[in-house]
Amino acid sequence: MDFKTVNNRIRQTGRAPDKLVKDQLLWMLLLRVILYSLLLGISVFLQSDQLEIILPPYYWLLVYIGWIYLLTIGSAFFLLASKKNLHRFALLQNQLDIFLVTFLVYATGSSHSVFSPLYFFPLIAGGLLLPGKGGLVAAAAASLQYGLVLSLEQMRIYPAFLNRYDFFQEQNLFTSINQFAVLGLTFFLAAILSAIFARRLLTTEAALSDTVRSFDSLSLLYKQIFDDIATGIMTINDQNKIISANNAIGRITGFSPASLPGQLLDNVFPTLDCNKKGSRLTADLVRQDGVKIIVGYSCARLTLSAEPTSKEHAVSQCQNCNILTLQDISEIERLEQQMRQAEKLAAIGRISAGIAHDFRNPLTAISGSAQILAQEFSHPDSPEQKTNRALINIILRESNRLTHTISDFLKFAKPETTEREWFSLQKCLDEVMQVCQADPLWPASCNLQIAIEPSLSLWADQHQIFTVLSQLIHNALPFCPPGREQIKIEADERNSAENQAEIILQVSDNGTGIEEEYLEKIFEPFFTRRVDGTGLGLAIVKQIVLAHHGSINAGRAELGGALFTIHLPLP
Repeated sequence: MDFKTVNNRIRQTGRAPDKLVKDQLLWMLLLRVILYSLLLGISVFLQSDQLEIILPPYYWLLVYIGWIYLLTIGSAFFLLASKKNLHRFALLQNQLDIFLVTFLVYATGSSHSVFSPLYFFPLIAGGLLLPGKGGLVAAAAASLQYGLVLSLEQMRIYPAFLNRYDFFQEQNLFTSINQFAVLGLTFFLAAILSAIFARRLLTTEAALSDTVRSFDSLSLLYKQIFDDIATGIMTINDQNKIISANNAIGRITGFSPASLPGQLLDNVFPTLDCNKKGSRLTADLVRQDGVKIIVGYSCARLTLSAEPTSKEHAVSQCQNCNILTLQDISEIERLEQQMRQAEKLAAIGRISAGIAHDFRNPLTAISGSAQILAQEFSHPDSPEQKTNRALINIILRESNRLTHTISDFLKFAKPETTEREWFSLQKCLDEVMQVCQADPLWPASCNLQIAIEPSLSLWADQHQIFTVLSQLIHNALPFCPPGREQIKIEADERNSAENQAEIILQVSDNGTGIEEEYLEKIFEPFFTRRVDGTGLGLAIVKQIVLAHHGSINAGRAELGGALFTIHLPLP
């Protein structure tokens, strides 16, 4: 991988090369001051008759150290204030370090200086700061400057205080050439090794940054999935305390996910039991707002393969945890109940249709025979004939009731096809009232209030709406107080919340009303509160309303009795 590729990868990881170079330069400037201060200080301290180190006069050393401090401080200020590309500045600093080493070597004995190994400091620094060319440029500059020092030594050009050392008088040209060749090759070898090391370091850092970035992205993805999944997830420790909860728990239970950690599961959700076994566990759960829902849940042991460390506190907390998943299945349970109800009704419908068909013909024969006998006893002359007349009336009455019951069975078991058309609702209601008032059992004291616009039209099956109105009126009449019967029928056209035009039809009475626990059951087949009722009237009404894509519900009327509200959409 070349340096350009490394730089690109570093940019992708969010750490720019200039920032990296600036940090390394600051460390190099600090090491420069420390290195020269320690080496020169130690050399002065160790200077003695037994161990003589070639050093210039002390005032030279003070001036030299002073210049190093001034150059370093100035460079540091410039580096901190600069926002431009720092590679050129790094190259200049590297060359400055080589010059400082060359000057020190020249002043402390040239080829005999103990400070010649200091060349490796700028060589290694150049390879690290500028991988690739930086180390080679530093090696070339160090070789040339060291060669210049040896040349000056051969020409007897060196500081005057070095004349007191005898070995300068015996310097050999071939020895200097050999020394130059060995150190020059060593300089380039060190530069190459530092460049390789720097490149490996940058490659490793870039790969590590990629790994960290990928791990962060993966962690973020897992957290996002954990928070956004529709299934509620909670982690429970071995003390039955909640450790974590996702957002779906809040949507299902109404409790804030942030408030659940640290609480006991039994205190918050007492109906959930992780010790139960089974593939499908259900429980009734009370939300924070008091609404009761049905939830399906499962509990599984969380198995972690990694050993916990001090930095993995969250992992160490879950060594013996359970994962509890939660779903609101109230709607599913309701649909399953509807399916079971539909299957039951279908079975009842098939049986009812067969029974009704088999009973209708015998009932017709019985009713016809009873009518003939009634004509013969139309003028009873004796007590026996009066008794026979009463018995025949009972037969006729019960035959008619069974006939009506069978008709209701057939209507419910085999609903008629809905054929819609526009018709006047007022006219349809007038026909219903004519039929009702023609019934001998219709009470003359019944007060019927109608609040319907004559121009109001309905898009529906007129015959079926006739049945709906008739059933609701006959259903209300038995519950009204005798002699004070009141039935009110209202209808109006409105727009629903979905901006859908609809007819709202209401039928109310002043009867005893419907208990709250029966409001949903009254539309179920065969449910009745009347001794002589079949329990099919309101079921047929709901069946017809649903066939028209409408809805019906029951409630309390202003008159004190029951109120039935029907919504029928218009095209």
